[in-house]
Parts: sequence; C-alpha cells; structure tokens
Amino acid sequence: MPTQSKFRLLVVRLGAMGDILHALPAVTALRIVHPEWIIEWVVEPQWCALLAAEGSVGRDTGKTNALQPLVDRLHIAASKQWRQRVFASQTRKEIKALRSALRSVHYDAVLDLQGALRSAVIGRMAASRRFVGESNPRERAARWLFSERVDTHTPHVIEQDIELASAIAGDVLSPVQPFLPTDPAAEAWAEERLPSKTGSPAVLINPGAGWGAKRWPVERYAEVARGLLNRGYRVLVNAGPGELSLADTIMQKTGGSAIPLLGSVEQLIAITRRVSLAIAGDTGPLHLACALRCPVVGIYGPTDPGRNGPYGTRFKVLRSPESRRDHTRYETPEAGMLTITAEDVLQAADELLYPEAAL
Repeated sequence: MPTQSKFRLLVVRLGAMGDILHALPAVTALRIVHPEWIIEWVVEPQWCALLAAEGSVGRDTGKTNALQPLVDRLHIAASKQWRQRVFASQTRKEIKALRSALRSVHYDAVLDLQGALRSAVIGRMAASRRFVGESNPRERAARWLFSERVDTHTPHVIEQDIELASAIAGDVLSPVQPFLPTDPAAEAWAEERLPSKTGSPAVLINPGAGWGAKRWPVERYAEVARGLLNRGYRVLVNAGPGELSLADTIMQKTGGSAIPLLGSVEQLIAITRRVSLAIAGDTGPLHLACALRCPVVGIYGPTDPGRNGPYGTRFKVLRSPESRRDHTRYETPEAGMLTITAEDVLQAADELLYPEAAL
C-alpha cells in the first residue's frame, strides 16, 4: 500500500470528452482520500479545460484551487495530430519532449484509464515499475504493456475506473462527484446569458453525437425544443465542432426562440451549471451534465446505457428494446432510436422537471 506523503501518480486518459468525464470520479476519489499525493495527467490538448481553467499554474498540494482542483500538472499528448504527421520532425520533437518530461518525475505508479494501445505506449514512457491497467482493455494489445492487470467486475465504466483506482491506492474507493475547474471568464459569460437569480429555468439540448448511429434525428430535437418553449422554458442548443447545421435546424424550426451555444469547453461547463435539465444522446455534454449533478434525459441506441449511461444524477434513459450494442460507426441513426418519439422525450423531461407531479 502506498503510504509515502509524496506518492507520485500519473493518470493516462487522453480523450475524448465523455471518457475523461467517466474517469474523473475515480481520480477525484483518490484526491479526496490522499490529498497529499502528486497526481499528474496526460491528455489531448482540446480537453485540458476539463482539468484546468485557462491561466491556472498548478495546484498547491493539499489545498483547494478552483482553477485546477484535481491534478498537480498536465502533460499534453497531441496523439491524433501525431498520427496524421507520423514522420514530421515536429512530431518526433513533441514525443521526445513528452517522454523526457514523464521520465523526469519518477512516478511511483502509472494508471491507464483508456485501455488503448496508444495510451499504453505513452504510459510506458514514464518507465514506472508499476503500470496498472485493466485485464481486458478496450484494445487487447494494450494489456501486454501493463505490469499489473486488474480484473473489473462492475458494469459501468465509471465503476470500472474506480476498481482500477482502488488497486493503485490499496483502498476500497467509492464514486464521488468529480472535481471540475471553475473558469472566472467563462462563469461571467454564462451569467450574462443565464442570470442565476432571474429568468425562467433553462434546458440544454445537445443534438450531436460522436457518429451518426448515435444521433437521434434533429427534427425530433426541434420538436422537443418547441414543446419545452411552450412550457415556458428557455432552450439552449449546444453545437460542437461540425455541428452548426444541427443547431441551425433547431433555430429555424423554433422561429429563432432556441438559443444556440457555440462556445468553448469552459463555457459549456459554466452554462451547464445553470440549467435545470440536459437532453442528449450518449455524448460528452450529457456526461458533463451528470458530472455537475444536472438531471438528464439520455436518448440511447447502439451504445449500452448499463456501461456508458448517465451516472450520479437524476436521469431518464430512453432506449428501444430493439436496440443492440454495436459500435460500428454508421452514418444513419440506429433503427431502434427511430422508435423513440419527441413525446417520449418530453414526458421524460416533465418527470424530471416536475418530480412532485409524478408522485
């Protein structure tokens, strides 16, 4: 069991948004139980805002820091860019710099919460004697790079990460609400759009998803938006990179009454703190809402909500019994999702927004 006061741990979870959010409860549990530890994290550059606000300069061990509440230091691994320019001198330079930075720390343990070959290769760069990963990782080849393989027995990925973190700590950990940074500029931006003390409650809709099979038809999201507007709610539509057309469709079909959100990750965190409900498929903004304890309606199809569904908040999951787990990246919505109607979603929203009426 690691007992030294300056135990050094490296967490490897490069991306994506939802996956990092799934990993946060486990690392937060470690931070709460061992506030004196040095915890560092390797991450893709576009997801740094989930761990540290802009302008943060690190974390004072044992003290609360709203800008960077969880980790002491971030290491950037632009692995997606590296794959696009494998033989570029800049790629070699960045990989060498990362390897040098990781080896210089002399970590007591490395924890791979991704289970991919690329995350395992990066974890090995640290040259720690303890490299902990799952016995049955997402990419089978990764397991051969781990020095310790942990059998996980729980269904949800958040709980599986807790099992891995418990192996590091020697403690039996429990899921906790994750620490997320508070960015003052983003909070001011969100307060202007959704004043916390005035105005009607707001609902956040996220029509996008990682691939087409997970994406419920945007026309149905627009129908849900109209229903919420008719109930007196403000409706905000989040549009990530490449999703502007989805937000435009909802804007047009609501006569411009829905409010588009085209902001940064920091701004999405701030605005989600202020909404009463989030509606989305299996995607990062849904899991962000869960991390912030915002009630959610999850619209699921080819992914299994038992493994990747809402967690840690009040929620309703809509999934057809016809849907089967399939991560093939088809462009069109999975057939089972098409059996879910806008009225189904509005009913689930009503049950979360008016829980006393359901009694």
